Amino acid sequence: MKIKSFLAKPYASIINSRLRKGMASAVAHQQAVLQQLVKSGSRTFFGKEHDLQQVKTYEDFKKAVPIRDYESFIPYIDKIKNGEQNILWKGRPIYFAKTSGTTSGSKYIPISKESISNHINGARDALLCYMAESGKTDFANGKMIFLSGSPELERVGGIPTGRLSGIVNHFIPRYLRSNQLPSYETNCIEDWEVKLEKIVQETMHENMTLISGIPPWMQMYFEWLSERNDGKKIKEIFPALQVIVHGGVNFEPYKARLLDSLGGEVDMIETFPASEGFFAFQDQIGKEGLLLNTDSGVFYEFVPADEINNENPTRLSLAEIKTGVNYALIVSTNAGLWAYNIGDTVRFISTDPYRLVVTGRTKHYSMRSNMRPQISTCTLQSSR
Repeated sequence: MKIKSFLAKPYASIINSRLRKGMASAVAHQQAVLQQLVKSGSRTFFGKEHDLQQVKTYEDFKKAVPIRDYESFIPYIDKIKNGEQNILWKGRPIYFAKTSGTTSGSKYIPISKESISNHINGARDALLCYMAESGKTDFANGKMIFLSGSPELERVGGIPTGRLSGIVNHFIPRYLRSNQLPSYETNCIEDWEVKLEKIVQETMHENMTLISGIPPWMQMYFEWLSERNDGKKIKEIFPALQVIVHGGVNFEPYKARLLDSLGGEVDMIETFPASEGFFAFQDQIGKEGLLLNTDSGVFYEFVPADEINNENPTRLSLAEIKTGVNYALIVSTNAGLWAYNIGDTVRFISTDPYRLVVTGRTKHYSMRSNMRPQISTCTLQSSR
């Protein structure tokens, strides 16, 4: 056994045990997170504007802070871009995660020094949990590809700005850098097809053991690899490939083609990342449901999806949710998002522990409809 996989075993066991123990305290975690957010947020421009200092309970919070979409946050984001301090969260964000909006153009989602660990540790815990549950750690010795946006960041209002995947790329641990592909220079290429060609060239003869990315990017990568290897399946090209980590978009439209492209058995880990936070990950191999990340600076609210366009929708905390109901996901975070509608819908399949599936987008619920809609399987757009 090589050193990386050897050292990973005890660390994975520790993190996994901590996660299992924390499952029983999810509601208490959420109560503590809300208290911490309100305490810190009360000293900000937003907090004073909404009198957060007087918020003592979740009921108080609902009265003080209405649900907002990105358009309602733009005036606060503009203040931050103009150099103002303590607007949504203390100080200024350390990054803006730039995403493509459907109605408001580019969105600039703040990431604070307190919230960055949510993004980093969520992805880490997903892998460590997989190691502990499966007993498989050999992939830590091989090459790993992270299909991501460019790690080169622009500055908006003096704040480093780019795709979340590019930002997170800066935080890959040093001990994994020697395993990481593609090269930094290739990762910085903006043109996706030029970049993909370079990625294929750099990886096709390597001992790839882990591939991570959003499904459409992985599908293109697999197709190009196969074309340049006489139509071989991915497991023929990378016989040591052990695990695929995917998230950011609905997997179902891509699942059949990806599995066919692989041509052999590979473990899958599904995650639920977004620019607003790393919300959940698959903690059971081969089983449905993502474990909600309840103790990482994100407070969750849930609105019955068919009420999301109502003037005064029902707002529920984690303790109040039921299985089998479609909910719009609302988050408040230690980056300064407050009762923010991220645009995704979820359904819980378990409350002990809290496991969910991502079911679609809130835009599929019409402004007037009180009927149960057909949930589309088109790409989710909240990340990424």
